[in-house]
Amino acid sequence: MSPRAIILDCDPGQDDAVAILLALASPEELELIAITTVAGNVPLVRTSANARRVVDFAGGDVPVYAGAAKPLLRPLATAEHVHGATGLDGSELPPPRRPLAPGHASRAIVDLVRARPPKSVTLVATGPLTNVALALALAPDLGERLEAIVLMGGAIGLGNVTPAAEFNMFVDPHAAAMVFTAGVPIVMFPLDVTWQVRVTAERLARIAAIGTPLARAVAGMLAFYRGRGTREDAPRGALHDPCTIAWLVEPRLFSGRPCAVEVETASPTALGRTLVDWFGVTDRPPNATVMREADADGFFALLEKRLARLGGG
Repeated sequence: MSPRAIILDCDPGQDDAVAILLALASPEELELIAITTVAGNVPLVRTSANARRVVDFAGGDVPVYAGAAKPLLRPLATAEHVHGATGLDGSELPPPRRPLAPGHASRAIVDLVRARPPKSVTLVATGPLTNVALALALAPDLGERLEAIVLMGGAIGLGNVTPAAEFNMFVDPHAAAMVFTAGVPIVMFPLDVTWQVRVTAERLARIAAIGTPLARAVAGMLAFYRGRGTREDAPRGALHDPCTIAWLVEPRLFSGRPCAVEVETASPTALGRTLVDWFGVTDRPPNATVMREADADGFFALLEKRLARLGGG
């Protein structure tokens, strides 16, 4: 089978960086046709630079388009307390060499999807969904042309930025609501599953032991990342965003079920909450496949194997 064509919309962020690397290291399964960036973990100027830093260091040749610098209706909230001032603290990657590709990310998404046969491009979204919502608004036919949207965001249970909400959904809940009502097949990786895929000291040591410049950079950024968070007893070091790419490469690593999902946009205390009808207690039809279980050891075995393919430098 030919590789699955994907566009990766992201806000790097250490875990987004690992998602980029896993995609670049999996050419048999994935054709990464573009990276688009959005403000989220850090402001847009940094997410756009970080995506290019990662691609350059890995020796990739993928265009990077900058997108939305703020959410649709709200002020931007960022997460330097988790990712550091640059978003890739700990990696010591050099500044980007490649320029940004011309044009806005949302327009690029539309053009790239329209340039391919219908149902042949998957949009992977690992940051706030602003660019995705804008692309869907620009092109009413986009939802029919996409194979799927695979996204990291939301929660069945607890949030990580408020008691109710996960970060990506909280940053731009209005964009998320647009995406979940667009009629596109969605595969959702909420906190409940991504919190199972955590960087332990043993897993970090195995990545560092690969010994390549790129593996050492990844180990450095993940050592920084796993030590950050708001509370000592909160889950830390979860590789949220690479779960999307790992599922595309090895679907057997994750399991879930179709559910109806709504995004709260009105309540001041529950803004960005994803209401996941896991037990089907309403009559709302499913609009997403929601993942809930992960094979964490299998995930890290895949990650180590694929990182070893990329020398870096």
